[in-house]
Amino acid sequence: MAKSERRAIDKVLIFLGLVTVIVLFVFGCLGWWGYNFAANEVKSELLAQHIYFPPAGSAAITALPEADQAQMNKYAGQQLVNGDQAKVYANNFIAVHLSEVAGGQTYAQVSTAAMANPGDQKLAAEKSVLFQGETLRGILLGDGYAYWTFGKIAKYAAIASFAGSAVMAVLVLAGLGHLSRRK
Repeated sequence: MAKSERRAIDKVLIFLGLVTVIVLFVFGCLGWWGYNFAANEVKSELLAQHIYFPPAGSAAITALPEADQAQMNKYAGQQLVNGDQAKVYANNFIAVHLSEVAGGQTYAQVSTAAMANPGDQKLAAEKSVLFQGETLRGILLGDGYAYWTFGKIAKYAAIASFAGSAVMAVLVLAGLGHLSRRK
């Protein structure tokens, strides 16, 4: 291969490397923006709800099974402001209390029974409690924890993109140095 052909190939490779640096950097910026958007949205929505974990040692925590107590004590007394907390509150607090309503039946099961027995006030009350509890739990897990998790994934993808961009930039600079020495 002629020297001029090799030099042309080197220039094309350097150009492609620069394009890769730019693309990875842009992906990193978009990922970081996505992470910040998700984190800020989840935090502002949860802050607006004014949900607090019960204080450590309170009856609300000590009445829970040990595994749930351990999870709840991580955030005892704190305001619920992020997806990790939302998951704990939903699964280790609300879910435990919902399992105590109607013998552990779900809203769907109790609702079906309530429709079959429209005069049963106990079933109607259990249906209402389960609906409210399962709705809050679903919102915390879906809008809080899931959205927060997608944000964290975007953060890690952004970091990987920035790292890849930096590595490619070093390789492009090395290629430019090599090209300048091969005149």
